[in-house]
Parts: sequence; structure tokens; C-alpha cells
Amino acid sequence: MEDHIVQMTSTDNPTTDIAAVIETPKDDKLPQLLSVSGRSSFGGIQSVSETPNGSFRAVTTPVLKAVRSMRVYLEEVGQLTKLHPHEAWLPITESRNGNAYYAAFHTLSSGIGFQALVLPLAFTALGWTWGILSLCLAFVWQMYTLWLLIELHEAVNGVRFSRYLQLAMAAFGEKRGKLLALLPTMYLSGGACVALIMIGGGTTKILYDVVCDTSSSSTSSSCQNLHRLSTLEWYVVFTVAAALLAQLPNLNSIAGVSLIGAISAVTYCTLIWVLSISKQRIAGVSYGLPDNTSNVARLRDVLNALGIIAFAFRGHNLVLEIQGTMPSSLKNPSRVSMWKGVKFSYLIIAFCLFPLAIGGYWAYGELIPSQGGMLTALHKYHKHDTSKFILGLTSLLVVIHCLMSFQIYAMPVFDKLESKYTISIHKPCPWWIRSGFRFFFAGLAFFVSIALPFLQSLAGLIGGLALPVTMAYPCLMWVMIKKPDRYSLMWVINWGLGGLGIILSFLVVFGAIWTIVTDGIEVHFFKPQ
Repeated sequence: MEDHIVQMTSTDNPTTDIAAVIETPKDDKLPQLLSVSGRSSFGGIQSVSETPNGSFRAVTTPVLKAVRSMRVYLEEVGQLTKLHPHEAWLPITESRNGNAYYAAFHTLSSGIGFQALVLPLAFTALGWTWGILSLCLAFVWQMYTLWLLIELHEAVNGVRFSRYLQLAMAAFGEKRGKLLALLPTMYLSGGACVALIMIGGGTTKILYDVVCDTSSSSTSSSCQNLHRLSTLEWYVVFTVAAALLAQLPNLNSIAGVSLIGAISAVTYCTLIWVLSISKQRIAGVSYGLPDNTSNVARLRDVLNALGIIAFAFRGHNLVLEIQGTMPSSLKNPSRVSMWKGVKFSYLIIAFCLFPLAIGGYWAYGELIPSQGGMLTALHKYHKHDTSKFILGLTSLLVVIHCLMSFQIYAMPVFDKLESKYTISIHKPCPWWIRSGFRFFFAGLAFFVSIALPFLQSLAGLIGGLALPVTMAYPCLMWVMIKKPDRYSLMWVINWGLGGLGIILSFLVVFGAIWTIVTDGIEVHFFKPQ
């Protein structure tokens, strides 16, 4: 009997199919083709020999022992999914040596932002009870959707969805997924960078005014002789610094940057709310809406308040990208480390946002400024009873955090630009093209920030459009991909939360449009304030 030939073939699919083909030409007693296939597994591969009575038995050979040993190794330290070479050329998936610490740094840096400073504004419309209740419900809701996204990261035959848009396309279909997710995710990345230039550049100007206060007799003569930059010029300074820092190659390489951003965010949030409640409460503070407010106006303010709370918990468009930087195997899937990092970071985020919202509302009540929120209130009401060092340090920390979080929010845009290039050229980006893309995006964000400085007044409207990315889409994607049994607990919860998130998005957008039509907005082009 001729020796049997064992052939192993693998497909180019994201999952690996291994077939053991045993051929026996010119032997009618054996089947012409015996194929055993397994998905992401080397199990089932055997050598077959004929016994004297005509039956067959499986035997172990040194080759099969080596194959099984390789399988154990891949399950422990490797991954059995095949990755497209294109993935290794892009900044999000170029490096996969992330861990739970890196995930915590990135999540903290992106999870706390300038939106947290205006959270007390939501309490002016909702009051104490409904404000705290809404904040708690939003926090639990977004933690649940975070868990869903982490679990869905590699839920389809081992394929890793390292970008939010990829997961949406897998769940809803290519065309519908792009239609639903492309605009809001690009806004949450590009729009956040535009807002960070506005906030960071404006706060840099405030920092300069605090340090070089010409009204103070202690100001040095050299400081007084410095040229006072305009807001536009401070935008330029911030953008250049952000663009230079953006030359770090990939998402894993900015872990230290995110750590600095996370520390600065936690520090300035804590400083602001501690200073606000430690000072004597300003005169004339009141809580709740005036008695003469109509029910129509009250409803509009409630919708805007819900939008403020919902938009404070953003960053879901970065969760899959962060998880995509981690190694994953059957024994140690990436979701375990990612969930550890997220739980730790959001525990700290809760200790920042809740005191900031509750303490800020207690300190300032209805007097909280609509522009800048707690930071503006600190400078407006406590400039004369707070040391210049503390005020300057707070502003400096805000600038540092804006500069650092710009990097992580810009990374999906960098990834998209480089993806277009690598797909067309079939080669990785040279360093000079990668650098050009990043300077181009920074310049584009700067142009939008000075051309449309009133975009901050539209934050409620655009935030309502992006709200489903956080509250609704993860629930619907779970149903589409996992396909839980109809009327099961997970089916009911996810359909309920997904539908409620869509309804809430429509209500927030409606409330924002209502406010714009009723109160109007000050539209001015190329005139940053």
C-alpha cells in the first residue's frame, strides 16, 4: 500500500481553515478523498492506516505531535486568526503589544473632557433629584454599552473589529453601517479635535493673562513688554504644538502621552470642584428654574440638559480602536485585559464627574456660565480670593489635557487617511507622507476652528446626532451579531435600550433646534472670541 500524503491548506479568510487531505490513488478500499476541516483549530488531523481485517485506525506520527504542540503554543501566546497585511501598516493596528494599563490611560484621557466642566448646567434644568438620577442612569448605561463593544470586538469567527465603523458594517450591512456610523464617528474624532483647539487655544490665552496680569503690581517688566497674542494667534500656537506631538507613529506609542493627559484631567477636575466648594458660596445663588418659566421652556431646557449629560460620556468610538492594540489568543482574549482597564478608568472618571457636577451646582447654582462652565466660573467668581499660582496651574492642566487628548481623538482620522493611501498603493506609508497627513489634518482642524467659531453653540445639536454611537448602536449591534433568542433577557434589554437611545437622540436634536430657533445663535465667521 502506498504511503498516504497529508496536505494542509489554509485559506485567506480572517479565520484559518485547516484541511487534512488523505489521498490513496489506485486503492478502491479507501475513499478517494477524506477531508476534516476545523475553524481556528488543528484538531481532527490524523494519519490513517489499514488493519489486517480491512478496518482503519488513527495513529500518531511525529509530524502530528509537532502540529498539536504548535496548536497549544498558538492558543497560549498567539492568535489563530489571520490578519490582513494591510492592518500592520496602519497606526491603530500597527503595534499590538498593548495591555490593561495602556487601555486605562487611553480611556481616562479620552473619557474626561471639557464636556465635564458644563455638567452643572444640566442640574439647573433638572434640579437636584432628577439631575443626580439622570447622571447615575447615564453612567450605568454607558458602562453597559462599553461592555457590549468589548465583547463584540472579536465575536464573529475570531475576526477582530479594531474600528467602530467595521463593527457597524458587520452588524448592519456595508451600506447601512456606513450611513449610520461614518458621520457620527468622524464627528466625534474630527469635531472633538476642532473643539480641543478652541478650548486649548482659548485657555492658553487665559493662562497668559493670569501669569502676565498687567493690573498687578507684581508683574515683571519683561512680562509686560511681551507682545499680547490674539485668540487667533493662540490657536496657532496650540495647533502647532498638537501637530508636532502627533508625529508619534501609532496608538500604542502615545500611551505615555495619554497617561500625562489622564493625570492632568483628573487633577484639574479635582482642583476645580474642591476650590469651588471650599470657598464661601457667592451671594445670590439659587437652584432650579424661576417660577415664571413656562412649561414649554422648561421642557426645552430639560432636553438640552439630557443632551449635556449624555454627551459628557463620550469616547465609545475609540473603545474598539484601543482594544485593537492588544494581543489576543484563545487562552488570553483581549476582552479580559480591556475590561480590566475600562473598569479601573471609569471608576476614576466617576470620582471626577459626579463631584464636579454636584459640587459645581451647589457652589454656583443658576449662576454657572454657559461658556466654559466650571473653569469660567472659577475665574469669574474666585479670581480675587484664589492665588494666581492655583489659577494658573488649573489653566495649565486644562491646556495639557487638551493637547494630549487631541492625539487619541485624531488617531482614527490618521488611520483613515493612511488606509486610503495604503489600499491604493499596496505599500505602507513612508514617514514623510504620514507626517504630511498629520500636519494636513491639524491645519484643517485649525481652519474650521477659526472659520466657524460658533460651532460650540451647536454642540447640543451635533452631540444629539452622535449620541446613538454611545447609547444605541452597541445594543443593536449585539442583537444583530449575537442573535439572542427572541424575548430572552438580553434580547429585551438590548432592543429596549437601543430603541430608547434612538428616541433620546431625536429628542435631544429636537431640543437643540428648538433652542436655536427660539433664542438664536451669534454667527460670526473667522472671528474667534
